[in-house]
Amino acid sequence: MSTFLSFSRHCCRSNIGSVIFTRNFTLSHVAQARKNETKIRQPSKKALAAKAKRRAAKTAFAVSKLEQLPLQNAISVLRAVEVASPNAMYELFIKTEMGSGVAVPKGRFKLPKEAKARAEESILVFAEGRQADEAKKAGAHIVGGIELIEGILNNRIRATTYLCTTSLIRAITPRLGRFLGQQGLMPAERRGTVTDDIAGYIERIQGTSEWKADKTGNIHMPIGSMHFSVDEVVKNFRHFMTSVKQATGNIKDNRQKETKKPVLISKVLLSSTRGPGIRITDF
Repeated sequence: MSTFLSFSRHCCRSNIGSVIFTRNFTLSHVAQARKNETKIRQPSKKALAAKAKRRAAKTAFAVSKLEQLPLQNAISVLRAVEVASPNAMYELFIKTEMGSGVAVPKGRFKLPKEAKARAEESILVFAEGRQADEAKKAGAHIVGGIELIEGILNNRIRATTYLCTTSLIRAITPRLGRFLGQQGLMPAERRGTVTDDIAGYIERIQGTSEWKADKTGNIHMPIGSMHFSVDEVVKNFRHFMTSVKQATGNIKDNRQKETKKPVLISKVLLSSTRGPGIRITDF
């Protein structure tokens, strides 16, 4: 009997060991299917078109919720909102539709009635000989030739406006083109800052300020205070819009060369410090 029990235990241990070490583990059908998936599912063209349509409808609805008024009516609404804040400012927002390869719009202006004190401006002119003397007499703050390049690259020499004569533009472009171009300060013929009439250009910009759009083509500008009369705000608005339209090619500027097709001005909003943004219909 004891011999039989010993033999049975031996067989059981042998069978158990055999099961443990020879069993094969397999993936379930679901896990196997997931393993075999090699591509991420891409939405169809129809689904993408439907998504784009929903997004456009949502944008159109948001735009439709904006109050749309003629300029004078918008001013009246904002004056009512800011009745207790005579020092609140009218803020102008302009959206331009910049395409690829289009330079960021920029220009100069002088409001009929200044909304804020102008920042101090410094003018640097690349000129030599008689033209350099004329630039100094006209009021340029820094005048010189290619010897100014190193100081500009090292930020020892800085200015808010850079002008250049036609004889020197090729000499300064290889080293300064990228450096000043990234800041929107490189002299260019289409902007009128490459010219042999340096004195005339300086005379035209005396007492003016520069505006510049951001990288997405948006322009922000304070155009008046609440204590301004309605007529004063209207004049400031029209004056600034004229400068923007000239810079974007929507109004021809005889001083500039003809360029590509005009940049679209898609939206003009007028708001105040605590007031809503009102879309202007007659800009």
